[in-house]
Amino acid sequence: MNILNQTMTRRASLNDMMTGLTHWLGGFPKSVIELGLRAGVAAVFFKSGLSKIANWELTVQLFAEEYAVPLLPPELAAYLATAAELACPALLIIGLGARFGALALLGMTAVIQIFVYPESWAEHLLWASIFVYVLTQGAGKLSLDYAIKRVYGRA
Repeated sequence: MNILNQTMTRRASLNDMMTGLTHWLGGFPKSVIELGLRAGVAAVFFKSGLSKIANWELTVQLFAEEYAVPLLPPELAAYLATAAELACPALLIIGLGARFGALALLGMTAVIQIFVYPESWAEHLLWASIFVYVLTQGAGKLSLDYAIKRVYGRA
């Protein structure tokens, strides 16, 4: 009977430890996670935008030959993609119009997935998940959107 009591005590103790750990981890600020998600995906697109402006001729050539996005002339597609990749990540990072930035980059991700690199679905799914989160939940407390809402929401 003593061994049974010891086993039950150990299980209860382990359960208490797991409950405590889960509670402690659950207290981690959601706003920090949201900022990390926004910053991580924004960095990917911003770096891509910087590489496009670093060599514009190569960028237009890539849009003409490798990317071959339908319906748009390569130079126009290059301009639009570059503008989105430089402006929208900034919106995501500072959290100003973050839903708009997320929507634009979600659209770009869909185009990349469907027309350019369909084999990179896992990476695109990760990006899309973050964008859909921002679209549905907002940028979070560490954003200008939240600060503006607090200031003007009281008026």
